[in-house]
Amino acid sequence: MTCVMAIANQKGGVGKTTTAINLGAALAAKGKRVLLVDCDAQGNASSGLGVRVANADATLYGFLRHDVPAPLQQPMDSLPLWVLPSNPTLAAAEWELAVQSGGETVLAHKMDGIRQDFDVVLLDCPPSLGLLTLNSLCAARSVLIPLQCEYFAMEGLTLLLETIRKIRMRWNPELRVQGIVLTMFDRRNNLCHQVAMEVRRHLGGRVLKTMIPRNVRLSECPSHGLPITVYDKHSAGARAYMALADELLETEHCGG
Repeated sequence: MTCVMAIANQKGGVGKTTTAINLGAALAAKGKRVLLVDCDAQGNASSGLGVRVANADATLYGFLRHDVPAPLQQPMDSLPLWVLPSNPTLAAAEWELAVQSGGETVLAHKMDGIRQDFDVVLLDCPPSLGLLTLNSLCAARSVLIPLQCEYFAMEGLTLLLETIRKIRMRWNPELRVQGIVLTMFDRRNNLCHQVAMEVRRHLGGRVLKTMIPRNVRLSECPSHGLPITVYDKHSAGARAYMALADELLETEHCGG
């Protein structure tokens, strides 16, 4: 069964898109057929893989609103990784879905026709709990929550977990938390260690073992349109995302 995972946190700057791109590439490097769906109108998951599209019908917006076939792109021949790209036209979908009956589950219905072609589908959510994120959570079977190792790490997490609970009750009973991944971890910073300990104390087994470090190479690779596993496969960031892929593949849900 296809693993469909939303990567979500309404707080911005926590590493959602970085995780979507690089986890997707790591899973593809391990032989999984991966689809990355860019559900954010900023289109950073698309541009971070070198995909830039001007035509709205060649994006997620056209797929959602104009009944066009899924406009998938494969950025690198060397990896079984495809992208369903976005650009700023996707922002209009928030308004259009809001007035549509059943607007919360449009993406879920659309994904029914393509997800069987992949082992893993990753949905990169925008930094909000709006209708695009709601659609992603209704389409997913699990949620991966990136959480930055900083003082305000827990801020908003309770609201996200409550949103997931409500979606499970109303639209998507299969939805569950795949795990919480700590990002931007600086082992030289005592505060990072304190935050990590506090998060693990409060959330226990929901927190994954793998932590994503602060890494200059991770910051550089989007400007080259490459995932870290291609840009610098020996970097600390690449090793961390390969380890995260291994940890997720060990679970029954994503092991295939």
